[in-house]
Amino acid sequence: MDRAQKEQLVDELGQIFESSGVVVVSHYVGLTVAEMQDLRARARAAGGAVRVAKNRLAKIALDGKPCESIADLLTGMTVLTYSEDPVAAAKVAQDFAKENQKFVILGGAMGENALDAAGVEAVSKMPSREELISTIAGMLGAPASNIAGAIGAPASNIASILSTIEDKAAA
Repeated sequence: MDRAQKEQLVDELGQIFESSGVVVVSHYVGLTVAEMQDLRARARAAGGAVRVAKNRLAKIALDGKPCESIADLLTGMTVLTYSEDPVAAAKVAQDFAKENQKFVILGGAMGENALDAAGVEAVSKMPSREELISTIAGMLGAPASNIAGAIGAPASNIASILSTIEDKAAA
């Protein structure tokens, strides 16, 4: 890798560190190619990505970024799992770590906040952006449906009362 390629990689990593809602740093010693492809596919499906980069270049890219605190975690064979959604990458990494003992989460960063392994697990248990949006939309729609039900209820009650009176009169 020549100097120009290294500079390009540092720029790409810098953009990742700036734009990501969460970055998870993990060790992946002993994972097979198929397992890494599985991890990448899961991250892609959740709206995130996985990146293996040289630690030295990643530390250079971290300089001055909000998540600069994860530089200490970049030792050994590390892989970065990241996403714009502050929860997606943490969920993918946590789920993958449960199934693969060789994948060890070291920690990460959520904006300027440094996370240890327990912090990443806590973030992974939070609802995702889509889940929060659907919950809010459901809450906004509930009063309208309650009002519609309340308005329609007296008419249906009157109809059932008239039906009962008609049945009694016929009998």
